[in-house]
Amino acid sequence: MDCCHYTGIVSSRYSIPVPLRSQGISSTSYPVVSLQKASVVGYNQISNFSHRRSQRSYLKSYRGKVLASTTRESWDIGRFLRTLFFFNGPPNPLKFVESLIEKVTSPEPGEIPKKMKASGTVLVTGATGGVGRRVVDILRNKGVPVRILVRNEEKARSMFGPDIDLSIGDVTKAETLNPEYFKGVEKVINAVSVIVGPKEGDTPDRQKYKQGIKFFEPEIKGDPPEKVEYLGMQNLVNAVKNSVGLRDGKLLFGFQGKLSGKLIWGALDDVVMGGVSESLFQIDPTGSETGGPTGLFKGVVSTSNNGGFTSIRTKNFSIPEDLSAYDGIELRVKGNGRRYKLIVRTSSEWDTVGYTGFFDTVKDQWQTVKVPFSSLRAVFRARTLPDAPEFDPSNIISLQLMFSKFEYDGKLNPTFVEGPFELPFSSIRAYINEPITPRLVHVSSAGVTRPDRPGLDLSKQPPAVRLNKELGFILTYKLKGEDVIRESGISYAIVRPCALTEEPAGADLVFDQGDNITGKVSREEIAQICIAALDSPYACDKTFEVKSTVPFSEPFVVDPTNPPPEKDYEVYFKNLKEGITGKEALEEGIPAPV
Repeated sequence: MDCCHYTGIVSSRYSIPVPLRSQGISSTSYPVVSLQKASVVGYNQISNFSHRRSQRSYLKSYRGKVLASTTRESWDIGRFLRTLFFFNGPPNPLKFVESLIEKVTSPEPGEIPKKMKASGTVLVTGATGGVGRRVVDILRNKGVPVRILVRNEEKARSMFGPDIDLSIGDVTKAETLNPEYFKGVEKVINAVSVIVGPKEGDTPDRQKYKQGIKFFEPEIKGDPPEKVEYLGMQNLVNAVKNSVGLRDGKLLFGFQGKLSGKLIWGALDDVVMGGVSESLFQIDPTGSETGGPTGLFKGVVSTSNNGGFTSIRTKNFSIPEDLSAYDGIELRVKGNGRRYKLIVRTSSEWDTVGYTGFFDTVKDQWQTVKVPFSSLRAVFRARTLPDAPEFDPSNIISLQLMFSKFEYDGKLNPTFVEGPFELPFSSIRAYINEPITPRLVHVSSAGVTRPDRPGLDLSKQPPAVRLNKELGFILTYKLKGEDVIRESGISYAIVRPCALTEEPAGADLVFDQGDNITGKVSREEIAQICIAALDSPYACDKTFEVKSTVPFSEPFVVDPTNPPPEKDYEVYFKNLKEGITGKEALEEGIPAPV
């Protein structure tokens, strides 16, 4: 069923006794209602909302109305049954009656979702490498939940101990990246890199490699750069995208740029409790602020028969939405000065807890309204449930928009007015709170833009630049991997260290952009920079190179009795600029100084 249509359906050939006393209907017995053959009403047939009489008449294809007492308006049981049918499917006669009696008499929700504890886990890939293992150790010492993705379980457990949260996978093999590995992951530090080693071999603990690339003639060991740096990055980004979220949010409904979201909406009004209010959902092809399509929630609300609410609700999602990477839901709406409810459900039951938030609108103005997940209250039949489980954003089953006289616990909507209303809404998306910080920090390499840079004296470049082709185009594919991140929509920081050493952290540093510097830097320092970048809005969407001020010819040592002060990396991050990658020199054909 297309999201642009609301369709109510009744399909049955039997009679059903319907209990009505609990709905406020003045009746001393259960009337028997005979359902007609299937009737279908599309939203294009529902257009005249000038007054309640015509608004109630559009579903008269079913004629089995139940009359209230003389002090009440007639209640359309046909519309009530259509509503149940739309959200629950064709009824089994016996089960339908049993469930209906249970729903109208039970004060408790049908199902209470299980409580989920947010983890905020940082995933470290390449965790057994020189930078990766230092990242893991620092995070664990800080008490941050850490999960590692490794190929060799035995090596990882011998390095980090038996209690490490560990998943076995290989970024070069997409089929090994089980989605379960990434549940609860909030941020990622990627230290995966192609393995480079001496042609003549190395010690088991790679001592020659750790001395620095200038001390041996290098070659690629294992998988080639294209598979690790480029295809592996594609696989990793695809695997973590749902867990870490997108910088611009996740579109759930609407049409924006190349993105589109479709949800199947149906009306759910106070007819379910004996009322006569009525609404619908439709697509207005030219109703948005830019003249494009927009959703439209419209109807007439009445307090007759103790009613007073209208709403539209999505059918249950076939696959629950995992929005644990986000902080709330925002809507782009054209207001009418009224207050509305957004109800989010985490259970597939029809009559169950709804996690409810409110938003106010400004009359005749398009506006973006945000409903933080932290503001949602567990509500069941307009009463809050203080003992209900915490809201679980990883298992969202349906959404609902409501205009109601009631808020909760006896409170009334101060903006409520009976009669017709309209709420155009062009988009619904999950959002990340600002300031946005990197969700993916990637360790790349200085020099990635230099092999093809015009006018560059390669004899003065590091071996990886001079030997790019011989090393399987290692820097070329590292740059391609960076581009995968930049184009992914994930907030990121790309750290490009110069030659890595086993020296301690603590030397004075140079941060630069444009891929122009050479030098050395400690692996320990890079690990600390990666962790600091996770929490810095100044590092978000930045690419930068790092080196120490200590020359290659001078070793850097630290006096244990007088260690250097702890660095505030934010001082360095604040000077970084977006959009500088070093590729500018390639695109403009202008050599940059190195």
